[in-house]
Amino acid sequence: MQIQPRQQLLEIWQAIGRHSFPGGEWEWGDEGRQSSVADSERLLCLLYPATEIPEFRLDDPDTTDADVLAALRTVGSRSDIPVRLLEVLRDYMRTHTDEKKTPTFAGGHYFGSAVEKKELTAEQLAVGVVDSYSMSVTLCLATLGFLKVFTGKPRRSEVKDLAEELRVATSLRLTAAMVSLLRSFTVSVFDSESSQGEALVGLVGQGRLPDRLVVQQLQRRLKPLRATIRDRFTIGVDIVGDLDDENQLFECGWSWSVVDTAPPVDTTSPIGQQPQGVAQPVPYLYFTVSALDGIVDLFSERTLTLGLLSPEQQGLAEALRLRWEITQRYWSLLARFGEGRWPLEDIPWRTTGQRLESEYFTLLVTAILAQDHQRRRGSEDDLNRMASILERLAERGRITGRMTGRDGAVALHSPGVQLPLHGSDRIGPPMRWTMRDFSAQLLKRTIQLGTLSRTIPTRDRMLRLGEQSLEHLWLRRLRSGRGSKLWDDVSGVFPEAPLPPESVVSWSATERLVECMVAARTLYQEPPLRSAELTQHANSLISEASHLFGKELLVPSSSADGTRAIALKSIEVALRRAREVVDERPSTACALALQVLVELDAMIMGRRAASRGV
Repeated sequence: MQIQPRQQLLEIWQAIGRHSFPGGEWEWGDEGRQSSVADSERLLCLLYPATEIPEFRLDDPDTTDADVLAALRTVGSRSDIPVRLLEVLRDYMRTHTDEKKTPTFAGGHYFGSAVEKKELTAEQLAVGVVDSYSMSVTLCLATLGFLKVFTGKPRRSEVKDLAEELRVATSLRLTAAMVSLLRSFTVSVFDSESSQGEALVGLVGQGRLPDRLVVQQLQRRLKPLRATIRDRFTIGVDIVGDLDDENQLFECGWSWSVVDTAPPVDTTSPIGQQPQGVAQPVPYLYFTVSALDGIVDLFSERTLTLGLLSPEQQGLAEALRLRWEITQRYWSLLARFGEGRWPLEDIPWRTTGQRLESEYFTLLVTAILAQDHQRRRGSEDDLNRMASILERLAERGRITGRMTGRDGAVALHSPGVQLPLHGSDRIGPPMRWTMRDFSAQLLKRTIQLGTLSRTIPTRDRMLRLGEQSLEHLWLRRLRSGRGSKLWDDVSGVFPEAPLPPESVVSWSATERLVECMVAARTLYQEPPLRSAELTQHANSLISEASHLFGKELLVPSSSADGTRAIALKSIEVALRRAREVVDERPSTACALALQVLVELDAMIMGRRAASRGV
């Protein structure tokens, strides 16, 4: 299935408009208002493309394209759409703010009970979660950017008041989300002979070296990161263990919520009392990747160009950026540790904190490695190896491979990979978090690697895998009900999977697909990759065509021969165009030069035939 970002995004927007604006007014439905994560994902399905893709912008009604308006016709007219979005965003901000005017980040119905027949308490459902903090960062930045452009032109007084109320609430929520992300970061220090240490050593050593040597190599390679964490991590983190002891090992990343040992962060913004943490200080791969994906938006070109951060937020962003860099370096070091086969290539990855293993965790570490590759400008060989890992994951996840009877790979998609949330049992029954977006995550990382690759074979491999993944996901759209043509019906590709409740939309899967389309648009915006051999070949063709064209100009012609003059002018234009594009688009230059050569040869053969009286 061809990846067509514009057409497929328009189709998704049309389905969202039909689902969420059935009578021209936004309807949250029964699944809304229960989870700040789900509500954020739902709004980002509209706001993220509208702020990242110029052709989809809604903040300046005068420039909105006709096909975009057609897709959102259930929302309203050209001038109605941005105001309706502001009203929905205001409703979201009010809903996820408590009576003390403090922003809340409840996981809500995204949390599940790990004990059968035991319901979660209201206190547990209201606990903030890293997914919500990260999504809120992205949503708030998109909202602030939207407001910046929308209010740049004269508006009605009531619309101005709405925009100002939303701006204040959004900025406050952004600060609260950044503070919570800082307090959810953790560094867990442990002895190499502890159960966690043995698991880590076994993971990266792969049994090819004595454990003692693996520990020594790890300690040596982690020394610079240890020094940076010890000396520069001063905001919102309580390091658990003795980091000064260089004989100890450590892990860093984000837990599932605010860590129970995290101190409050000093801030002048009125974000209210910072809640006592619940989560144990153990990093989770899933929540680490979620945090990294949100933090990167804080220093994107759009954020910097529009000046969306206040001075205080800029300081928080710098602290988060340092954690973003160190975390990438740490997990990249583990993933590529040693010589020969990477630990990451030994599928599936095994987590040391939760004692779990799954292809999903391999995919998460690959996502971190891809981000680190972009930051450090890694080698093309590393990209090739990551591409091979994604292809193997697609096979093992039955996205590209053939299913077998009672295939265990179905569990990767439904019911999904379940994470125990350590520390949640202090306020009720143990909680769990379920991840069902393996296919969408794979598509997103495939497109990301395709964008990063600078060689034609690797990019083509990733585009083919992306097309296969998209075809798999397109079959998983809901087939009926209010949520028709949105996600996620796993039974569309795995018939033995349970059918989803009619019309209930998975905003997590749908939002991931929207992210993939935005990323694919970025990929297609890049110039095509160039082949040095093809460029040389194109220059040879152009050289021969230019010489023959010059020779053709020496041939006398009658002043009345207008057809020949037109043909020569057309050849001249084609040659000029071939020279212009040969460096960036050598294939196009070849095609133009070949066309010129064919036309010139036809002229030569025509004269020969005429001279022979044929």
